[in-house]
Amino acid sequence: MDSRPRETDAPGDPANGAAPPPAAAVAAAATGGVEITKPRNDKRGYRRVVLPNALECLLISDPDTDKAAASMSVSVGYFCDPDGLEGLAHFLEHMLFYASKKYPIEDSYSKYIAEHGGSTNAFTSTERTNFYFDVNSDSLHDALDRFAQFFIKPLMSPDAVHREIKAVDSENQKNLLSDPWRMSQLQNHLCDENHPYHKFGTGNWDTLEVKAKEKGLDTRLELIKFYDSHYSANLMKLVVYGKDSLDNLQNLVENKFCDIRDIGRKPFSFPGHPCSSEHLQILVKAVPIKQGHTLRILWPITPNVRCYKEGPCKYISHLIGHEGEGSLFYILKKLGWAISLEAGEGDWSYDFSFFSVVIRLTDEGQEHMEDAVGLLFRYITLLQTSGTPKWIFDELQTICETGFHYRDKGPPIHYVVNISSNMQIFPPEDWLIASSMPSKFSPDAIQNILNELTPGNVRIFWESKRFEGQTNLTEPWYGTSYSVEAVPPSIIQKWVAEAPEEDLHLPKPNIFIPRDLSLKNVEEKVSVPFMLRKTPLSRLWYKPDTMFFTPKAYIKMDFHCPLSQSSPESAVLTDVFTRLLMDYLNDYAYDAQVAGLYYAVKPNDTGFQVTMVGYNDKMRTLLETVIGKIAEFEVRVDRFSVIKEAMTKEYENFKFRQPYQQVLYYCSLMLDEQAWPWDEEFSALSHLEASDLGNFLPHLLAKTFIECYFAGNIEPNEAKSVIQHVEDVLFNAPISVCKPLSPSQHLARRIVKLEKGLRYYYPAMCLNHQDENSALLHYIQFDPETHQDNVKQNVLLHLLALIGKQPAFHQLRSVEQLGYIALLRQRNDSGVRGLQFIIQSTVKDPANLDARVENFLKMFESTLYQMSDAEFKSNVRALIDMKLEKYKNIREESAFFWGEISEGTLKFDRKEAEVAALRELKKEELIDFFNDHVKVNAPQKKILSIQVYGGLHTAEYQTIVQNAPPPQSCEITDIYSFRRSRPLYGSFRGGFGQMKL
Repeated sequence: MDSRPRETDAPGDPANGAAPPPAAAVAAAATGGVEITKPRNDKRGYRRVVLPNALECLLISDPDTDKAAASMSVSVGYFCDPDGLEGLAHFLEHMLFYASKKYPIEDSYSKYIAEHGGSTNAFTSTERTNFYFDVNSDSLHDALDRFAQFFIKPLMSPDAVHREIKAVDSENQKNLLSDPWRMSQLQNHLCDENHPYHKFGTGNWDTLEVKAKEKGLDTRLELIKFYDSHYSANLMKLVVYGKDSLDNLQNLVENKFCDIRDIGRKPFSFPGHPCSSEHLQILVKAVPIKQGHTLRILWPITPNVRCYKEGPCKYISHLIGHEGEGSLFYILKKLGWAISLEAGEGDWSYDFSFFSVVIRLTDEGQEHMEDAVGLLFRYITLLQTSGTPKWIFDELQTICETGFHYRDKGPPIHYVVNISSNMQIFPPEDWLIASSMPSKFSPDAIQNILNELTPGNVRIFWESKRFEGQTNLTEPWYGTSYSVEAVPPSIIQKWVAEAPEEDLHLPKPNIFIPRDLSLKNVEEKVSVPFMLRKTPLSRLWYKPDTMFFTPKAYIKMDFHCPLSQSSPESAVLTDVFTRLLMDYLNDYAYDAQVAGLYYAVKPNDTGFQVTMVGYNDKMRTLLETVIGKIAEFEVRVDRFSVIKEAMTKEYENFKFRQPYQQVLYYCSLMLDEQAWPWDEEFSALSHLEASDLGNFLPHLLAKTFIECYFAGNIEPNEAKSVIQHVEDVLFNAPISVCKPLSPSQHLARRIVKLEKGLRYYYPAMCLNHQDENSALLHYIQFDPETHQDNVKQNVLLHLLALIGKQPAFHQLRSVEQLGYIALLRQRNDSGVRGLQFIIQSTVKDPANLDARVENFLKMFESTLYQMSDAEFKSNVRALIDMKLEKYKNIREESAFFWGEISEGTLKFDRKEAEVAALRELKKEELIDFFNDHVKVNAPQKKILSIQVYGGLHTAEYQTIVQNAPPPQSCEITDIYSFRRSRPLYGSFRGGFGQMKL
């Protein structure tokens, strides 16, 4: 696929002769005379403002928004790190959150944001650092005041500096066994040492503390010096998004940000390319952590940003990354050599760029690496010699324009980050479009990039565990083993000549480009779904679009098949079936995804699920194709083998999951009656053959019920007609695949009930013994007081999580520095709710982490008791604002309503009911709830402590499994015996026509 980033629901690429949407609307800026191009159906107001201190701002007024947001992009990244202080820019990003002269209480900014329904984060890249937050819209003024102080007068106390170096180190520890981090750094390492691309950007304890001291440097003083000399208002771009008018937002920004210093810092530039001749024409063999073979072919190219209106990289990546008939991937897949292929511009700046093609190889493909590279260069030659057909550019332009004009509204926090980043690169008129919409057809620009994709310019990175013991070099920061050998053009020409003769050709016109973008006239003006149709075979829920008015629809179809999860074998076979189905569809339906119509077929807890979202114009065509493939499904032995091999590697790589992911897995395995362990599924997979799937499928589909949800720009009669067609094909054909499901066979996911007053704990060694990180999941389960959906208890739990989230993070991460991952959040398993603390740490073992959680709860108890009525009301108000937040697009709306349907709760007015309960809530009720369910030694408390011990805590693991359990504690030694011995909660999901309400 074309690997360039896309909007959440934005399309990628178009069809011959499709009518383009009208020209973009233009937002006239009130100052500076700049016109900012915006989507034609975008009702938001935009204004560019430059403050006297040279800070450039974009103000966005959205009277309909429930969330406000802001993002500050500073054009200072880790390329600016002083030599010998790797990670200083990233460390500064961490430190600015802590405190300021105006708000000296540590973490007061994050606390304010969390208590007002928001979130906050930041990231450091090569040439930028971006700080951002969102918050309930009425709290923007105070949030901005705190945010602005980062850039006016931050405090960097010695104590905080020392503690936060540990957080940076913990963040790096989290990445040490991550292949994407390791391979990225290896690419950086193998380039010119004098270019900043060579640097290690994250930093760790060694670079920021140990080596700094060895050089006689005080890290805090270096940090302050770096801030003072690098952070200047003229290098900053600010986006503020709120419901206020543009005039009010302008006043707000002028008041809050005018005191940021402008020291007239000249923008940093890093001319020259990272790769000199010695770093080209190389083949690098590297040993990854995980199983699998990956081939990365990279070329240094002229940055696309210099001619983004022409979009040459977009054109080329569309073709090299294509997956339809005649494409490079189509041929590699047909030969059984490739699992996936992505192409596009990778790391880039204004001064340099790389074009990359990333191919995940099968075991057989690993043996044919030279042929695969030969076919790639043969395809590039085809592109170089076949001219640049204008119809392909026109298709791309149509798709990109349609995608821009019908772009879904997304969360403001993502929008502001995207735009503030664009502001550093593009002129104001293109801040919203950036490089997403090529508008000038330039065969020369395309040809120029193609001419850079040569054998003389290439870098090949080849990753496989098979290279273990065959490498002689080690990358210094992550310890990746690798070797380097020369691949002169003559060698690659030989690979091209010897590659198999295959029919590589350009794609056909895309039939899925939407042509009818009209809105349907639907009479039902309902705000919630209703049951439109029911038969013994299916049930259809329907919700017309009454909010978004876009030519898009959303379809979800759940195939309830009782056999699908009846054993580890059946779970694996169901998974193989859905993957094969997607595999068979790919040649035909890839164009649909390119044109903005997304689909997926995946297994779930009761069978499998078909999802479609995007432009409704061709949706029925695609859905009927998917259903047809299910009805006529045949197992192809060659593709079964490839899917089995890919799944085998996934199971083999399970043990390399981060420890915090492992504790989440164990928790689900213990609580979910229907979950099968990964090792039993892996064992089942290893024995399966294509014939087993052929024998299984008729049984899987022999008893089926389809739960459907249709929403968006689709008429009721059309929805009914589609489902009738599905029933006719699957159930009513002369030789039908499916038979109706009996009422007694409907499945419900049921959850294990823990015992009150008891603390269960499950210690386990980390599956990867090389991983030094340990992890804890401390789960507190809440009883639904009846077997009904308890609205009041749900809002008490949500309020408690809201109030406790930031204090938990501050205490466990910022103060105690237990680890980079330290969080408190809600958990919901099929309607059974709870609180969970998740901590990943090298500092303390899991039993010790468990004690720190209990200690935090004792501290939090007094926070709760001492909370003023005003503070309580403020938190309740924040939660009400969060509950009342409007859906921004059809995906968000459908996710909520589908959740109610699939859980069986059908409480479509849940938000309104919860808000009503919150308005009546008293502080005493929250305290009583805490005392009964959460407080240390609370009488109703039910605890499950999952403890994964990393390599540094092996001795502690031995101790805990040898010692007798403490009082009121019970060690789980066998998950399945535990699961069988416990009662289960009732399910809200009844049988057909028997939903409990």
